[in-house]
Amino acid sequence: MFDIQSYQKAESVSDAIRLLGEDPEARLIAGGTDVLIKLREFEGFSRLVDIHDLPELKPITREADGTVRVGSGASFTDLEESPIIRECIPMLGESAASVAGPQIRNMGTIGGNLCNGAVSADTCAPVLALNGYLNIRGAEGERTIPALGFHTGPGRVALKRDEVLLSVEFRPEDWQGWGAAYHKYAMREAMDIATIGCAAAVRLDGTVISGIRLAYSVSAPIPVRCPSAEAAALGRSATPEALPATLAAISAAVEADVQPRTSWRANRDFRMHIIRTLAERVIARCVVRAVELQEAASC
Repeated sequence: MFDIQSYQKAESVSDAIRLLGEDPEARLIAGGTDVLIKLREFEGFSRLVDIHDLPELKPITREADGTVRVGSGASFTDLEESPIIRECIPMLGESAASVAGPQIRNMGTIGGNLCNGAVSADTCAPVLALNGYLNIRGAEGERTIPALGFHTGPGRVALKRDEVLLSVEFRPEDWQGWGAAYHKYAMREAMDIATIGCAAAVRLDGTVISGIRLAYSVSAPIPVRCPSAEAAALGRSATPEALPATLAAISAAVEADVQPRTSWRANRDFRMHIIRTLAERVIARCVVRAVELQEAASC
């Protein structure tokens, strides 16, 4: 049984902010796939404000300037099936498709996945690799912050207790012309949390890497970007002949950016091996996709 002491269904985002303000111990619940587990296992999750299926949090839109805006209440299934996601940022849909099973994907939301603070959350690395921004509203008004830096520690995020994540935005300069890919390594092929999650985006200037973003989950206490590995890639050739040496340089440099640990699920050395392997595999896939985008643009 769940020890629910208080449950209130918000009628709007503004109503949710009001309810949070009135009850200092209240927590938000959307899909419930994370919060209900915490309610069963931890203290401090028994007073709930429900924002599930609020219409203002559901839309996935593309604005006139090319910005893709994903409502925090969009489910993983919504991400998988959205024509906008498939056309503009398919890597985000790929990460959503890797989450658990269909029932969880139907209920779980991108907002809950990010705000839960879990380092294993499948959308965290893709959002970082796509240089996402978070639109947040609270009693003091609205603010927009980079996704990079939102996670402040294990299970902690930079969200004030009376704030609601409205949407995640991806600006056109961060996805147009970028080849992006995600790979989740898990011990089982289905319905398992990530042992390591790796996302990357690559932009080419001809055959030279002119932009790169590499991000991981479960490789440090929080989801991380990899500045050393990114610096090792910039300006290097991505031709078929030169790419193996470029990938090797990235793989070597990434060790400076991560802090894998030993746990009952995998030891540190094994995690580092997967981190280095995924850097090469995922970036190679990004290069292929970036070339495809160049060819499509030239037609």
